[in-house]
Amino acid sequence: MACLFRRTIAAKLSRVLQQPEELLLPALSAVPVFRKQQTPDFKLLVSLLRLNGILPITEDIQLQTEDLTRQLKPDTVVEDISAGSGAVNFTINRKLLIQKMLEPFESESNTTFGLNSELLNTLKRGVTLVEYSSPNIAKKFHAGHLRSTIIGNFIANLKQALGNNVVRMNYLGDWGMQFGLLGAGFIRFGSHSKLKNNPLQHLFEVYVQVNREAEHNENLRQEARDFFRKLEEHDAEAVSLWQRFRDITVEEYQHVYKRLGVHFDVYSGESLHQSQALEVVQQLQSRGLLKTSDKGTGVVDLSSSGDMSNVCTVLRSDGTTLYITSFLIRTVFSATFLKTDKSQANHFQQLFQILSASGHPWSESCRHVPFGLVKGMKTRTGEVVFLEDVLDEARTRMLHNMSRAQTTKELEDPEDTAEKVGIGALIVQDFKGPLLSDYSFDWDRILQAQGDTGVFLQYTHARLYLEAAHFDASLLTEPSAISIVQHLLRYDEVLLQCSQDLQPKHLVNFLLKLCHLIAAAHRELPVKGSPVQVAQTRRRLFRGSCSVLANGMRLLGITPVHKM
Repeated sequence: MACLFRRTIAAKLSRVLQQPEELLLPALSAVPVFRKQQTPDFKLLVSLLRLNGILPITEDIQLQTEDLTRQLKPDTVVEDISAGSGAVNFTINRKLLIQKMLEPFESESNTTFGLNSELLNTLKRGVTLVEYSSPNIAKKFHAGHLRSTIIGNFIANLKQALGNNVVRMNYLGDWGMQFGLLGAGFIRFGSHSKLKNNPLQHLFEVYVQVNREAEHNENLRQEARDFFRKLEEHDAEAVSLWQRFRDITVEEYQHVYKRLGVHFDVYSGESLHQSQALEVVQQLQSRGLLKTSDKGTGVVDLSSSGDMSNVCTVLRSDGTTLYITSFLIRTVFSATFLKTDKSQANHFQQLFQILSASGHPWSESCRHVPFGLVKGMKTRTGEVVFLEDVLDEARTRMLHNMSRAQTTKELEDPEDTAEKVGIGALIVQDFKGPLLSDYSFDWDRILQAQGDTGVFLQYTHARLYLEAAHFDASLLTEPSAISIVQHLLRYDEVLLQCSQDLQPKHLVNFLLKLCHLIAAAHRELPVKGSPVQVAQTRRRLFRGSCSVLANGMRLLGITPVHKM
């Protein structure tokens, strides 16, 4: 509904400035809410009009602001127009503001609120492939993969909500010499019964043992080379063992992904693209991009002057591929968002340069989303843990906190609730700041019920889970109620901001602020004990807030709970 008010204001500006409404809409924004002071609803930044050539930049900006304010007249929709510092402020008729903002929440939930805003019409839509998580098979899911998994899931959720046809791809590390070692190691040290009972743990034990033995055993290293050669030659026995490793790994991963609320449309991997490596190399050769260095390696010259001062190595001297080559191959065959930690940023800068030079115009649509590291993610014993251990720990700690608060007896499945709340807490902790930043992991801080945490989001949602009710907008005049509605005006702007820089922090901070505003209003606007019509109107306010909170949480990858 915010777009209705923006359009009204843009129409006023259009008549005064003699400019199309569409050109003026981006200069309008909802005003951030401050709890202890009343604010206007929208503001027009005059500096943006100057940047766009609508107003001359040679004149005094404050005089322009005041002159424009005088030319704009209030009406039944916009009840007040005032000049601020370099901005024109607009206040919407209070009854109309409440009426239009709460109307969409007549049903129990409104999953499209904010998504049909005209602010989002400028976004490109189509097929979007998002690659994320991408662990190595035959290894347990390490906690270090958590960030890639939840960041990719957020981007995929957001892109889908904004109208894209999203393909979620998990590109598994399922090829290379490591499988020569694992295959040879399993033949020597493996147990089919242990593989059946605890698949990834046993493969991990075998991999550790074979690496330790291979350090001083040339025969074992040769057996590993022989096994991988058989694998590349499609030897039936070697491929069968490799396929078994891959299948049981994917099955184990899917169990962890289900706990996180994550799913994939495609499980791809290095093994599927080996036959395409030659085709990509030939593409580079046909365009004269692939050159041979003094050391005999295959390189692509990325220097602007062609003097080989900036080269990217894509082939070893023996013709085998490198880490960046695998990215090049898979990106050529599936243009994608890619998510890795920030140490890989230079790889992707070179990768996109090569793709562009290779004549792939879609390379401009590829984006790398780098992220920082998580420090100190440990259990009570002080050991670094696998991801499933982290999820277990979050559930156990949250269940303990809920038991102390004596709320578990009211729940049908306390463990399931504790799991959802614990995972939500992990996600919010990860998403509160810029993705590129490292952060220190702290169990006690993450699981606090007060403050800016995922537990606070879940608690607020649970206490607001009310039935929708008919309402009378004239009965909702309190400043705390107006502040909530004003904050909801910003939701589509937050979604737009997230779509532009793919940073979930904008949405997290919006939802946390909404929870704080709700907490203040909940104290001042009791439902129980109030006259029927007043109670119903307040219920509609809280139900609408609950709906937006739930929508935002789901975009982040958090499953809202109704009781806790």
